[in-house]
Amino acid sequence: MVNQKYYGYGTAPSIIRELFAYGLAQAKVVGKDKVYDYSLGNPSIPAPKKVEETIKKLLAEEDSIVLHGYSMAPGFESTREAIAANLRERFTTNAQASEIFMTCGCAPALVSVAKALTTSPESEFLCVAPYFPEYNVFFTCEGGKVSVVPADTENFQINLEELEARTNENTVAVVLNNPNNPSGVVYTEETLNKIADILRKKEEEFGHPIYIIADEPYRELVYGGVKVKFIPEVYDNTIVCYSWSKSLSLPGERIGYVYVPATCADAKDLYSAIAGAAREIGSVCPPTLIQRVVEECVGCEPDLVAYDENRTLLYESLTSYGYECAKPDGAFYMWVKAPNGDAMAFSEKAKLEHNLLVVPGDGFACPGFFRLSYCVSNEMIRNSLPAFKAMIESYK
Repeated sequence: MVNQKYYGYGTAPSIIRELFAYGLAQAKVVGKDKVYDYSLGNPSIPAPKKVEETIKKLLAEEDSIVLHGYSMAPGFESTREAIAANLRERFTTNAQASEIFMTCGCAPALVSVAKALTTSPESEFLCVAPYFPEYNVFFTCEGGKVSVVPADTENFQINLEELEARTNENTVAVVLNNPNNPSGVVYTEETLNKIADILRKKEEEFGHPIYIIADEPYRELVYGGVKVKFIPEVYDNTIVCYSWSKSLSLPGERIGYVYVPATCADAKDLYSAIAGAAREIGSVCPPTLIQRVVEECVGCEPDLVAYDENRTLLYESLTSYGYECAKPDGAFYMWVKAPNGDAMAFSEKAKLEHNLLVVPGDGFACPGFFRLSYCVSNEMIRNSLPAFKAMIESYK
């Protein structure tokens, strides 16, 4: 006998992984240059040079026993202080090392927060469509529920009327991923202020805190001077989950953190509960070497020139062919309306006829659209454009 819930998680299909596997298999048949794979959000630009230099320096100069040994459960105090100092420098916040809990990437951060906030089977997390499909696993892990706020399919901001209508006495948190995966849209300060007003009103009505869980691994990936508002600046009860997977191109190193500002209701108890949840899932004492690296590189910014070139090329080309796309101001995703309204059928047709791999939006709780991950080579994008053109023309 095995736990059926986890068996279900382990055997559930992932359209993203299936497309990626299909692309690898097809590359062996037709050649890698004839497969146009937009499935995975895996960074394609190198880490900043300082990251590589820091790794080499630490390996050369530090005691190897210490460098590869355990840190404290919440991470090194010096690393947490470096992060807190960076937050204080960049934003209007009084972040302290004692409010930072290091995790093995953003996923364990989100799971730890979900477990800490789930107090009954009725505990409910509002997820704003379109959203990362793994939220359905993360935020039900302790037996709570996910409630979907339908997408604003015009601007891909947030459907505020639906958010307000779905916030109820069981709501413990609203999950906001900004910039957004899969749409690439950045939620504006105006939108965030309106959400804060709604939640403050609901807190007063129901007599308990309603948190915002700010999922921010793409915070530094923005273009054209667009600014990402730091949500604790507009709403006190905000818990920040962060990762360097995207900003420093380090997804395989699995390093991130939870920040519980002192402004949060029950902040100290909440921090302790998150620490306890991280202990239960084994996401404590994150990798020592990469903690030391981010400690020294916390202020590094990614070089986004390649992503921006890809974004511009793809957006201008697709819209010229007649596709409707959400304007992607952040992350490295483009959100495109399927010409026939059926993204699953479009994805399958593109795959079989052109080896063009696009992810249907059904899994992101937003059918009718598909996601393109443009963290790929510019050459692949150029080579794929005739396939995109042929696909939309086939529906006219």
